[in-house]
Order: sequence, then C-alpha cells, then structure tokens
Amino acid sequence: MAPQYAPSLRSRLAPLLLILQTGFIIIAGFCCLPEFQDVNVMVILGFGFLCTFPVRYGFSGSGFNLLVAIIATQWALILNGIDSWYNTKIIRIDLKSIIKAELCAVSALISIGTVLGKTNPVQLTLIALLEVTGFVLNEWLLQTLLKVRPPNSIMLLHVFGALFGLMLTWILYRDGSKQGFEKEKYDEKSGLFSMLGVVFLWMFWPSFNSVLVDDRTRLKAVCSTYLALAVSAVTAAALAVLSSPRGKLNLIQMQSCILSGGAAVGVSVSVVQQPWEAMALGFTAAILSTLGYRYLKTHLLIAFECHDTCAVLSTHGLPGLLGWLAQLVLQIKDSDDHTVAVRFAVFHICTLFTTVSLSLSMGTLTAFLLKWKFWRPPQNKKCFDDQAFWEVFTHKSQRKKNIRNDQNYFRESH
Repeated sequence: MAPQYAPSLRSRLAPLLLILQTGFIIIAGFCCLPEFQDVNVMVILGFGFLCTFPVRYGFSGSGFNLLVAIIATQWALILNGIDSWYNTKIIRIDLKSIIKAELCAVSALISIGTVLGKTNPVQLTLIALLEVTGFVLNEWLLQTLLKVRPPNSIMLLHVFGALFGLMLTWILYRDGSKQGFEKEKYDEKSGLFSMLGVVFLWMFWPSFNSVLVDDRTRLKAVCSTYLALAVSAVTAAALAVLSSPRGKLNLIQMQSCILSGGAAVGVSVSVVQQPWEAMALGFTAAILSTLGYRYLKTHLLIAFECHDTCAVLSTHGLPGLLGWLAQLVLQIKDSDDHTVAVRFAVFHICTLFTTVSLSLSMGTLTAFLLKWKFWRPPQNKKCFDDQAFWEVFTHKSQRKKNIRNDQNYFRESH
C-alpha cells in the first residue's frame, strides 16, 4: 500500500520542476553558446554512485543527485551571468562558465549528503537553489571586496557546503536519529556501488582541482592533487584497520576518508609548490577525516543532535579547513616582505570568516524554510526508502506477480 504522502510529489515536485525548466529555457534565449564539452563525469557519476550506500536508497541516491546537479548547474549559469547580462544583455555560456557552474553545484551536492535519506526531492531542489545562490554571493563578495582570485574563492566550496549542510541537519533533526533509522544500513551490493563512486571521484579529482588554474600551473596542480589523494588513500586504509575493534577494513569509513587529501589540496593548490607539501597535506587530512568519522560524527549526534548521514563534515569540512590553514602557512613562509605577509593573513582570515558566516546563515534560513509542513517530508519509517518516491517492486510482490504469470501460462497451455 502506497504511503499517504506519496501523491504530494504530483502536486509539488512536477509543477516546481516544469516551472524551473521552462524559466531556464526562456532565459537561455538570451544566451550565447560557442562551445560545449561534457565535463561532469565526476559530478554525475562520482557523487551519484557515492550516495547509493543505503541498502534501499539506490534509486534515490543516484536519481536525486542527478536532479540536484542539473538544477543547480543551470541556476548557477544564470547567477554567474548576471554581470554579463547587466553589461551586454547577453549571458555568455562557454566551456569555462559551464565548468564554473558545475563547481558551484558541487557545493549543493556536498550539503545534501548531510540530509541524505531524510528529505524529499522537492526539499532537495530548494536546497540546490538556495545554496547555489548563497555560494555565488559568497564568491562575488570574496572576489569584489577581498580581491580573492576566482580559483581560490570557488574551491572554498568544501567548507561552504559542509557548514551549510551541518546547519540543515541540525535544524531538521528527527526524533529517533540517535537510535538509528531502520533502513539506514548497507550491504555488499550497495557498498560496492558506493565504492564505484569513490573510484570515479578519485580518478577525476586532479582535473577537478586544476580545471580553473592557468595553463602554467595546471600540471603542478594535477600532480599535487594526485599525490595528496594517493597518500590519503593509503593512510585511510591503515587507520581503518587500526581504529577497528576487529582489525578489519571498514568500507564506509574508507570512502569518507580516501578523498580527504583531494579536498585539502584543492583549497591550497595555488601555494603548494613541493611534492612533500602535497603528500603531507594528504596524510594530515586522512588523519583528521578518520578521527572525525570515528568520534566527531557520533559526538555531533549525541551532544548537538546533528545527524550527518554521509559524514560530510569529516570528508569535506575538516580537510577544507586544513587546506585553508595550509594556504595561510605556506603563503607566509614563501613571503619575504613582513608587511605583505601580515596583510595576506588578515585578508585570508576575513575570507574564511565571510565564507563561514554566509554558509551558516544561508543554511539556517534554508533549514527553517524546509521545516514548513507544506513540503511534507517523509515519515521516519519511510526514510532511506526508495518506495516512498519510486515505483519499486519488492521481492514479495515480484514473487506474487511471477506466480500469477505462471498460473496464466498454465491455463493457456491447457
């Protein structure tokens, strides 16, 4: 029997998506598209498969990730083109603008990891629209007021997305989260698909970190990211064994920690000059991520009632903050002028303060909007369950269908 709130998707999700897409198409009439290249393998396949680890949430994990990614990317294209529209009445779309929009969309994908399995697609669409708006505003403030270079301001998406999501899961806390949801578990099949997402992310992360840097330093950014990812992967495996009571590898913990080096070096890629610096960042990021997954995630749930489904704070937030700190230290170390070093430190601290303040405030605003009962969030017993939103045949119903088909076939043959 279908849940009582299932028809709400017909009255809320379909009109919302059609209105948004119609608006995007109309606005696209003022756009110019000289070239296009498919650069979203990491965004669609990586994050999509990564979110499929709940055993009964594979359709929603991958399908809703695609929905959020494409809505957020189109919205970011429009917001990033406001300056061009103001000057020329045309929103120019090229390969660089699409890549930049997808990077903005990644911040939304990071945030929905904190509320994975506990929201409906209407709420996820609203999160995508509001977070991308906040992230683009933060990027504009950093580049306009603090003169931060575009690659450095955009790569703070790890910190912005993690803190935005933390406010979402704190305000949208559900009773019973401490005991765990009935369907919040994984098996071999779902864990394998989720690991496939990690593989995609690991493979494409060097391109992700280097896509916006200039041609002279792109190779260095690719090499630094690869080294950091390699070290964080090895360290995550070692720490998973050491922190396990049985001395075995924990698949979900490794998935959360393997990518930490890429997040850390992405924030500081402009100042990482030596291989050992990238490797040290990857090593430290893996340690922070492991400690966060093992202890901070549980502490946040018990002490602050923050149920972070995908341990986003450990995977993106802490490594992002580590990358910010590394950028500060390495920039001061390489500076010969004391006055320039102090000025950079002040501006760098203001950059983090602006990002943290805006992400927390936008996350709070979005969470209170989503608490409105009008959105009809899924009941606790339907959390982490595809059947609430998708046409899914259970094993029992499938067996009954097969029996009926066999009976019909028997009657027809006799």
